[in-house]
Amino acid sequence: MELTPEAQRLAFIVAAVVVLWFTEALPLAVTALLGAVACVIAGVAPAKEVFRPFADPLIFLFIGSFLLAEAIRLHRLDRRLAYAVLATRAVGERPVGILAAVVVVSVLISAFISNTVTAAMMLAIVTGILAAIEEAGAVSGIRPASSFATGLLLSIAFAASIGGLATPIGTPTNLIGLGFIRNELGVDISFPGWCAISLPLVTVFSAILVVIMARLFPAGVSRLDGVQAFVRRERARLGPWSVGQWSTAVAFGITVMLWIVPGLAVIGLGADHEASRWLRDRLPEGVAALVGAILLFVLPGDRTADGQPRRALSWRDARIDWDIVLLYGGGLALGELCFSTGLAAAAGGRITAWIPHGAAATTALVAVAALVAVVTSEFTSNVASATMVVPIVIAMSRTLGAEPVAAALAATMAASLGFMMPVSSPCNALVYGSGRIPLRAMMASGLILDVIGWVMISATMLAVSSAVGR
Repeated sequence: MELTPEAQRLAFIVAAVVVLWFTEALPLAVTALLGAVACVIAGVAPAKEVFRPFADPLIFLFIGSFLLAEAIRLHRLDRRLAYAVLATRAVGERPVGILAAVVVVSVLISAFISNTVTAAMMLAIVTGILAAIEEAGAVSGIRPASSFATGLLLSIAFAASIGGLATPIGTPTNLIGLGFIRNELGVDISFPGWCAISLPLVTVFSAILVVIMARLFPAGVSRLDGVQAFVRRERARLGPWSVGQWSTAVAFGITVMLWIVPGLAVIGLGADHEASRWLRDRLPEGVAALVGAILLFVLPGDRTADGQPRRALSWRDARIDWDIVLLYGGGLALGELCFSTGLAAAAGGRITAWIPHGAAATTALVAVAALVAVVTSEFTSNVASATMVVPIVIAMSRTLGAEPVAAALAATMAASLGFMMPVSSPCNALVYGSGRIPLRAMMASGLILDVIGWVMISATMLAVSSAVGR
């Protein structure tokens, strides 16, 4: 397939952007903006077309979610959840119970809050737990094997990445894939629709993570004294629920309700019912997130030190990860231009020669898409991996006659793996920076989880493909 001049110029720009993303010679968001600017200057497309994805509705889902997440962090609702789980009788002071609790809390929090923020918060909590264990061990003489600390810290990073798959807002990678699927395939996957696919996968994957980490990094003792005393002290320091915490919980609860009600209406009333259509058209996920975020600026918060009233969130405290927003907009712009200029179709056509056609096309493409995304995510950011892989996978599915949604979802979810290297994700880098994780331990356990994740995601998406086919 002969490339148009616009596609040729775009290919050069995309190659340069990929190199900059891999090397991180520039901040990722700056590289995304540079790619968009270069497309306009090179005449690939008019400025209005290039910059249109920066106002994509999913951008506002990002913004609303960031504000909700910041309020949860600011009012320490995430820590309240973490210590509540750790204090349960089922956890106690058993090593496996503590490991499972850390995984569960990390997964739950990262489903709604940035994986990196989750990992940073859990790292502080687990560091305190390990210090309490070591302090108690100095008195009792019973100390766990040093490998237990390694496994516990690694579990934070791995669980945060797995938890990001649970909801569309769990990680920017999910929204990037959903954006391509909606814009290029005309398929709009709702919040409940995503969760119906992801939650069984995340639940099983989390359980497997606990089993693997317990086997690879055993504590060597049956009880870890000092954990419950530490948790009780930290819960006492949190005190009773504050006004700001209640307001944040209300805003978040309303947002989640608005996310799931349209899907429930479709299930209960049918997709063609007037109420279902109204909810779908008037309350998309981005609008629901903004409703919750705006409520934070209306509902009361904690009083200042001098007794002055304030809101649950002030604009001064509001923090939006604009680097992620710009990275998403730039990546989506390049992806859409790859389709409009024919570059994605040409690239996909070259690769499809290696993939069987016919009945086996979907199976092969899903497996290849997931594998390429996993490998790519080991060496660049998850967002960059999804931005590069998903458009090509969609183009390949058209050439092969494979089921495109399953293949695109496989690439989207697999881009969130990449467990082997400290540079694979900020979560990995954070826990590796603790100085208590040998690189060999991260690589060995990460490789096992990469393979398991690849198999699980491929199998899940083939099941989705089968369901879509029926």
